[in-house]
Amino acid sequence: MADLQQPFKILSFGEILWDVFPNDKKPGGAPANFAYHCKQLGADVRLVSQIGRDQNGQELFDFCNSIGLSTALIGISVTNPTGTVSVHLREDGQPDYTINRDVAWDFVETTPESLQWASESDVIAFGSLAARSEQNRKTLQNLLDAAPPTTFRVLDLNLREPFCEQKNIEFVLSCADILKLNNEELNRIVLMFGFPQDTVEKQLQKLQECYQFRLVILTCGANGNWLTTKSEQIFTHGVKVAVVDTVGAGDAFMAASVVGFLLQKPLSEISFKANELAAYVCTQRGGTPPIPQKFLWT
Repeated sequence: MADLQQPFKILSFGEILWDVFPNDKKPGGAPANFAYHCKQLGADVRLVSQIGRDQNGQELFDFCNSIGLSTALIGISVTNPTGTVSVHLREDGQPDYTINRDVAWDFVETTPESLQWASESDVIAFGSLAARSEQNRKTLQNLLDAAPPTTFRVLDLNLREPFCEQKNIEFVLSCADILKLNNEELNRIVLMFGFPQDTVEKQLQKLQECYQFRLVILTCGANGNWLTTKSEQIFTHGVKVAVVDTVGAGDAFMAASVVGFLLQKPLSEISFKANELAAYVCTQRGGTPPIPQKFLWT
């Protein structure tokens, strides 16, 4: 595993796309947002995804280059368009999404270069949304098989209707040893798998025990977060800010948590730092604002 003198290597697998707001568009996709924030936090990151050979794809390619996020493992599809998501913001700043199907990131291929990066990675992160296609499930499995046992396998349980088939959720849960989810997703998992109705603390403990996760990250929006391991569980209250939108806040929280976990920081410090970063992202438009120095790990 990397040390403090050598950046951690992180592979983020899944969607890169445009979040299309009523008046503009922003680069997005949870794996892309996560990759961006990990890069800002000092990691050496590769995003494994695919864009279309179209204007939207070229603009995403240019955006990644402009922020120093490597495009080496982003493929280009000649048959499928670059992904787009229509974002409607409710009065509380929470987003509703309309996610297009059969787009470039649904058909990410395994390459020798991505397998090589997987074999060297400290973290392979992936989301449940990208597992909606058979092609992506095969590619993800190939990448995970190429990784050493010490690699953290991080799942963002990003449940978006209608892409919530139980067999796909079971697949990604079984692949992970770190899980990030929110309140709504926890409730859905409890119902989906018939866990007992109980307190949040006990539901998280049950989830951790069932899958032997090294870490379970529960984000609760403005209310705060829970971090749960086999031996420890903490809750941290949220940070009150003037919300512009919440797009990407959970991705920033996951990035800060994963990097903090790699650095073997105490759970309380991880929770505080991730809370602060996620709150800052909520004050900005879109999911990939520049991160001020004060939010970085030192």
